[in-house]
Amino acid sequence: MTRRRRIYEGKAKVLFEGPEPGTLVQYFKDDATAFNNQKRGTITGKGVLNNRISEYLMTKLNEAGVPTHFVRRLNMREQLVREVEIIPLEVVIRNVAAGSLSKRFGMPEGTALPRSIVEFYYKSDELADPMVSEEHITAFGWASPQDLDDIMALALRINDFLSGLFLGVGLKLVDFKLEFGRLYENDEMRIVLADEISPDSCRLWDVKTNEKLDKDRFRRDLGGVEEAYQEVARRLGILPESGPRDMKGPETMQ
Repeated sequence: MTRRRRIYEGKAKVLFEGPEPGTLVQYFKDDATAFNNQKRGTITGKGVLNNRISEYLMTKLNEAGVPTHFVRRLNMREQLVREVEIIPLEVVIRNVAAGSLSKRFGMPEGTALPRSIVEFYYKSDELADPMVSEEHITAFGWASPQDLDDIMALALRINDFLSGLFLGVGLKLVDFKLEFGRLYENDEMRIVLADEISPDSCRLWDVKTNEKLDKDRFRRDLGGVEEAYQEVARRLGILPESGPRDMKGPETMQ
């Protein structure tokens, strides 16, 4: 297998040097974490499924005119992406009360929100990803007011598109996390969607039963985690025919 230089390793993915300048190879792991890395485990086949699901959703968003870093899927666990300068923010869009929002405001999970709510969190494992305001973001130089305008517009557009897409396959998009980056091309910069969109980063409930089909099954020890991810892929029509069999990762060269 081709030896590649490892650029970065996160909790769920590894980034390797791409085949040409300005590209990276994004490798999806089976590792699972929750509660800011306090809980760890492995979800067999998760990397294969998340690669396929994220490919599908990023492709659909590209077709709808949403700029993303995604180029194409390379194999079962890897995809080619454009290299971007990641903005150190997690952008969370909430449509239904769940998780930390329910705890903060004492709202029963499943309560429909009067409108979609966008929250910002500073990406820092050491600080447990604290929630931040637009004032923090602009004061500390993480993003400019124009960057934030672009991010907000894209986030709401993505939410509108994905909510409809998931609803069409019987899934409710409760909330989800996005990351954005700056893509530099020909002396121009634009904000694009980066990272991934998968059951790792979305809360997805069955429309009729409210059954959780996402990483909450791992967070809350509900069982059936692999099956939940497979069900999302099945409903989207992209479950690998052979099933999410395991594959070795690429060799790395320090």
